[in-house]
Amino acid sequence: MSPVRAAARRKPVQDHRAHQQRRRRLQRLIGDGIAFIPTAPEYLRNADTHFPFRFDSHFWYLTGFGEPEAVLVLIGGRTPRSLLFCRDRDAEREIWDGHRYGPREAQKVFGVDEAHSITRLDAMAPELIAGQRRLLHPLGLDAGFDVRVNGWLAAVRAKVRAGVAAPGEFADVRQLIDGMRLVKERSEITLMQKAADISARAHVRAMQVTRPGMHEYEIEAELLHEFRRSGAQSPAYPSIVAGGANACVLHYVGNDAPLRDGDLLLIDAGCEVDGYAADITRTFPVNGRFSPAQRDCYQLVLEAQAAAIRAVKPGAAFTAYHQAALKVLAQGMIDLKLLKGPLDRVLESGDYRQFYMHRTGHWLGLDVHDVGTYAEQGKPRRLTPGNVLTVEPGLYIRPDAKVAREFWNIGIRIEDDVLVTADGRKVLTAATPKGVEQIEALMADD
Repeated sequence: MSPVRAAARRKPVQDHRAHQQRRRRLQRLIGDGIAFIPTAPEYLRNADTHFPFRFDSHFWYLTGFGEPEAVLVLIGGRTPRSLLFCRDRDAEREIWDGHRYGPREAQKVFGVDEAHSITRLDAMAPELIAGQRRLLHPLGLDAGFDVRVNGWLAAVRAKVRAGVAAPGEFADVRQLIDGMRLVKERSEITLMQKAADISARAHVRAMQVTRPGMHEYEIEAELLHEFRRSGAQSPAYPSIVAGGANACVLHYVGNDAPLRDGDLLLIDAGCEVDGYAADITRTFPVNGRFSPAQRDCYQLVLEAQAAAIRAVKPGAAFTAYHQAALKVLAQGMIDLKLLKGPLDRVLESGDYRQFYMHRTGHWLGLDVHDVGTYAEQGKPRRLTPGNVLTVEPGLYIRPDAKVAREFWNIGIRIEDDVLVTADGRKVLTAATPKGVEQIEALMADD
């Protein structure tokens, strides 16, 4: 059977009471208005073959419904309603593609007030919009959907002389959902912990099998094997398996070069479990032993990460943990004679960007670079319990006449997923080895 609709065939495993509660919260935020939240479209890969379908994260967050061709409609105000428009049952297509819920079963399983055929959406939407004060949808996300919404709105406006009121306020519904998704619920954290645990096992497997002479894609295959055999549906993003100089390319995804004795291997890979992502990076020597220069650089990044993780706590500014890592890294660059001090000048001038050019982390959740702003009213957002973020300092040393040759092509990043708790933080990916002795001992085992 074709795998392209595998995501659509899978029945959601989350408790749909959580989805109902989220919908009610959003309806309160909508107020006297109506919101349309479509799932992602299917895309052709070539000829009649589609890319594997992956639902829209906002739509999934509110429904747990994994089929394509679906739209959630939420009406707020004094008489809130939730409506799901989805595909009809189709015996012939289900032979080829698998089970479809259809409106009747979908209403029962997913707890919406009403469910209708997706073929009825264009006819019903103007009736639903009429009389609403606000109209919300993912503005600009999909040009085709924008056109449809504008058509519905035009149909309502055409009846204004007949006494039909059209919405006068318009907003992007994603802004409301983004704020909700920033604080993870217990059920979400459970799924993220599962994704983290599976991803940790995949990284351990990669360390155990890596040997000089293998290719990057062979290690990628080991990661994918562990993801799937442990129950993850897919990688959360294209895996980075970067040996030697490739580790200095931040978003390297070629994964086709041979692994050389004496080089480091940087792996940035995580799986997705029921929509929720893990994001882990580990760096280790291809031959199982760090050289003195590699060890010095690795210990520097490890110390920077430890300082950053300590800075993750409730009430701290989102930027605080980046600044903590940056100070350690910049001082280390001076100590390793990669840069000339003093520290304040290196930080103020930005000279450190030659070797460290990215932020120390990002939000994590249903998207690997999850939704939510990093600032509010011009000031850094304050961390709150339930936030999940990555902590991933790095050091990337490209060949340079001013840099000692033993440091050339050393690329190191160490990344963990961290949950902000009421009294501090919890590292969800703590099961992934990262100490020098841990890694060397693990790679020495036959």
